[in-house]
Amino acid sequence: MTLAPAEAEVEVDEPGTDEVAEPDRPWVVIVWNDPINLMSYVAFVFQKLFGYSKEKANKLMLDVHHKGRAVVSSGTRERAEMDVFRLHEHGLWATMQHDT
Repeated sequence: MTLAPAEAEVEVDEPGTDEVAEPDRPWVVIVWNDPINLMSYVAFVFQKLFGYSKEKANKLMLDVHHKGRAVVSSGTRERAEMDVFRLHEHGLWATMQHDT
């Protein structure tokens, strides 16, 4: 005679009703104005790193020059970190923050 194995009770931990999952906000990469790099070089870097057209790269470069900063990319945290790293490699002052 074979006995069936006893069924074990399984306890399920369900999330509480007061827990709200917020979607991850995208990150933005900001390039800041500096007194060192030429405007033509900044536009060149934007074209090289992000594949922007000459017109878009020049517009962003002028934002950096006149407004002091420009958002040059957005996306996941990992992507923003990589973009900031690459901009630093090219001598530009860049930071990242959550998109507002």
